[in-house]
Amino acid sequence: MTNIIVGVVIVSIIGLSIAKVICEKQKGVKCIGCPHAGSNNKKSNCSCNTAKLDR
Repeated sequence: MTNIIVGVVIVSIIGLSIAKVICEKQKGVKCIGCPHAGSNNKKSNCSCNTAKLDR
């Protein structure tokens, strides 16, 4: 019984995560984890994928 409950919890977490990604992509968000993802400002580029090195 415990295995079934754990399985249902894991499957529901994965399902909700996939649903969140799909909903955000339908809204046109390019970078879901970025704090500027929902802004409509064309000048603010989402630079989440580029690493900033301080030298």
